[in-house]
Amino acid sequence: MSTTITALFDSRSDAEAAKERLKSARVDADHVHVHDKSSAGYKETGYSTHEDRGFWDSIKNAFVPDEDRHTYEEGVRRGGALLTADVDDDRVDEAVRVLEEANSIDIDDRSSQWRSSGWDYPGAAAGATGAALGSFDRRETAGRTAEQEEVIPIVEEQLVVGKRDVSRGGVRVRSYVTETPVHEQIRLRNERVNVERRSVDQPLSAADTDAFRERTIDMTATGEEAVVGKTARVVEEVVVSKTAEEHVKEVDDTVRRTDVEVDRDTDVETRGSTFRDTDKRI
Repeated sequence: MSTTITALFDSRSDAEAAKERLKSARVDADHVHVHDKSSAGYKETGYSTHEDRGFWDSIKNAFVPDEDRHTYEEGVRRGGALLTADVDDDRVDEAVRVLEEANSIDIDDRSSQWRSSGWDYPGAAAGATGAALGSFDRRETAGRTAEQEEVIPIVEEQLVVGKRDVSRGGVRVRSYVTETPVHEQIRLRNERVNVERRSVDQPLSAADTDAFRERTIDMTATGEEAVVGKTARVVEEVVVSKTAEEHVKEVDDTVRRTDVEVDRDTDVETRGSTFRDTDKRI
């Protein structure tokens, strides 16, 4: 069995590149098609209807809701390109992954952008055309009919324990300079030259024969003054360091999980097989 998947791209070149990637993924290229403004059935205005399917007429197995289908058409109208591919069910996941990695457009996000800028899907017309398009949206594909389904996600929480650094306090050591007055005493010696005249009345002796010789006496007085100097010595050290220790923290918490309880009505026929949507949208 096969499923038709659709993907919108901003340009035909991106869509063609995605087609080549599907080829490399061994998806049958004969069932991969690119549609743009040059494709048969393209409409510059309006949207496809049951009577006039536009280029969807060439996509036999695509089951796309009205709004999504018209959103794809709007993307093509804005210069994009639509890629469709019929893929065997066992290759769908791989094909979807290839297209997601090929710069395909998130159609829901792009639709929201268009709406915020003024584009409005013609909802009023949807009510009038929805019934007419019903047979178009629920056509049989590769031997089986598309099934309506609702999905209940099974959610399970997992406890993730990590660690982060937090401040436990600290110390700041700052050095600064202070001045302390110091008083010391030192004894200094000063010399002074004295000159005095003394009266003498005595005869000249024989030893004073050179008394009339000219003489010069030089005498110098000296003095001491204080000389101040400083020397620096290391008298103490302040060492700042830190140590680390590890301990085990016990973490107790609860995690939640969604469980599903199925009550079967005995009057309703049950089937053991699980069905997949016949359309995959990128």
